[in-house]
Amino acid sequence: MAADRTSKIVGTVWGLLILNTLGSAGAQTIIPLPRSLIQMVTMGALVAAFALALAVNLQLRIRASAYLLLLTLLLVTSVISSAHLESGFGALFRCARLALFVGTLWLLSRWWDGSLTFVRHHIRMYFAVLGAVAAGLVVSPGAAMPDLYGGRLVGALWPLTPPQIGQYAAVIIGLTVLLVLGHRTDRAGAAVVIVPSLVLLALTHTRTATLGLVIGLALAIGSLILTSAAARRFFTWAVLCAVVAAVAFSTALQTWFLRGQSKENFSNLTGRAKVWDALLAAPRTTGETLFGMGLGDKSFGGLPIDNSWLAVYGEQGLLGVTLVAAIIIVLGGVALLRPPSLPRACAIYLISYCAIASYTEAGLGDASPYLLHLAVAASLLAAPAAAGPRSTPEVPRRHIPRWARSSEVT
Repeated sequence: MAADRTSKIVGTVWGLLILNTLGSAGAQTIIPLPRSLIQMVTMGALVAAFALALAVNLQLRIRASAYLLLLTLLLVTSVISSAHLESGFGALFRCARLALFVGTLWLLSRWWDGSLTFVRHHIRMYFAVLGAVAAGLVVSPGAAMPDLYGGRLVGALWPLTPPQIGQYAAVIIGLTVLLVLGHRTDRAGAAVVIVPSLVLLALTHTRTATLGLVIGLALAIGSLILTSAAARRFFTWAVLCAVVAAVAFSTALQTWFLRGQSKENFSNLTGRAKVWDALLAAPRTTGETLFGMGLGDKSFGGLPIDNSWLAVYGEQGLLGVTLVAAIIIVLGGVALLRPPSLPRACAIYLISYCAIASYTEAGLGDASPYLLHLAVAASLLAAPAAAGPRSTPEVPRRHIPRWARSSEVT
């Protein structure tokens, strides 16, 4: 009973962390929600997550984790860069948020044992978020697919952008497919998750999430091919279906992929390249180059950066870029050294997805869903906790009377 209660609390903590990383910016919702109210809810969720994690781990038992160590070093770098207040007092607030986020992950590391526990928490929580998106689409299709976003799906009940929804859908689709291949869930239950998520992903017209899903699954399933017949069959059928779809629906796929953009707009990544060039060309002191300008809103000149590496460079400098690169390299290296298994495949999928998405999405340098994806990967790559040696209870010596001992001798 105690173990079940602890498991539910850990799942609740994970759900609160996901709520905190949903953000407060997005499309107009059906019922207007003040940004201050949304920020109060998300920050309250983070404080509650830390308090619950501390309550369930009062002994402060943690597991050694290179991922969390590198995240802690990134936090220190963020504090150093934000102390100059070049990004205002908001930078220190973001540092405090990152500190609570990393501290909660350290407290949860006690339950990182290489099992699929956090994968299931991840799927359940993000499927609940997508359920709210689908409910908004049913209640008000016009608000859920506004002209402001080119008719792409947004959050109508909670302000979510198309890239966010696409990311959540792609992540749980990939993880659920891997669970099916590993015979850890039934096909009917998996279809309930995969089919609606695919529909929502298609409605978002999110190219990054789609490419991350396809490439990440290819790498993850490729790691299982030598040991899983189901993975070999799925890979073969997936390749055949992809070839047929590419030939039969090439025009429709191209239209969906371009989203009505001109070739020039597509070539500069919807204007992202211009922001990137301006960021790199901006003058910087040596200290700003090394440590950055402090945590901000991942924008430059009022425009979103939409690149994790350049966002980290702008806010945490070259030192931050080095630490983020170390996180990806260390997790990827550990995954490659592990023997083929379903947890390893799930970790490869999450790591490769985050690496692909980092080119057009920001988030690897601050509390975000991407850091939660990588935290799940780290939990999958953790070695199972070694069972302590059982202590043999000392058998009390029976007192034998002297007359009995003398009779035994005779």
